[in-house]
Amino acid sequence: MRPVKSVVYKQIPRSDAGLIERARKFGIADLHEGLGAVAGRMCLMSPRMQSRQDGQGTVVGPAITAWNYPGDNLAIHCALEVAQAGDVLVLTNGGGHQGALWGDVACGFAKKQGLAGAVIEGAARDIDAIRELEFPIWSTAVSVEHPEKRGPAAVNVPLTVDGVLVEPGDLVCADTDGVLVVPRALLQHAVEGAEKRAQTEVTIRARIAAGERPFDIFGFRNTVADLGVEIKDCSWQEDA
Repeated sequence: MRPVKSVVYKQIPRSDAGLIERARKFGIADLHEGLGAVAGRMCLMSPRMQSRQDGQGTVVGPAITAWNYPGDNLAIHCALEVAQAGDVLVLTNGGGHQGALWGDVACGFAKKQGLAGAVIEGAARDIDAIRELEFPIWSTAVSVEHPEKRGPAAVNVPLTVDGVLVEPGDLVCADTDGVLVVPRALLQHAVEGAEKRAQTEVTIRARIAAGERPFDIFGFRNTVADLGVEIKDCSWQEDA
């Protein structure tokens, strides 16, 4: 068996800055819906990926990926060396809790460098200190377990993180609702879809304010009728 070869790629492909700025106007719900039902689900991380920072707003930035051997976090330090202001670190060790991938020291440096946030499939620690730093992170676990720093490691290679394919340079969009990774090839489609959805919701809110009901606005009355749903003006106890 050949040994695993570690690698760090210093450069990533980057999307148009104007398109990224348009994406920053939206939460992940809009961008998720903008991608469409299939792509939107494929790009959305699971509810295991939880925000560890209250009231952080929305984070949007290009992905810097880092694969860490289980129990080791050498790769995150390599990633910190190549990440630029506005980037989002996307870290994984396969999702286990062995060896905290992220802590307050790395977090403090990331904030000093102007990074936008960190998404961690694995454990973070020093959560209270990180909250004081007001640096946005998401993780699938919290554990103080000691990490080694021996490798192997890989930075800026395609990874599967919490079930989602993440390629370097993909746009990471994250807020209190969760984490969405928009492939570069689908970014314009997602942004245009989010813009259209946002405008539609402006109209819907205005109609509700004017007295209409969502049940009628969305056509649910016809859906219920087509399904043959019985609507009874009594309780289930009375009906029994």
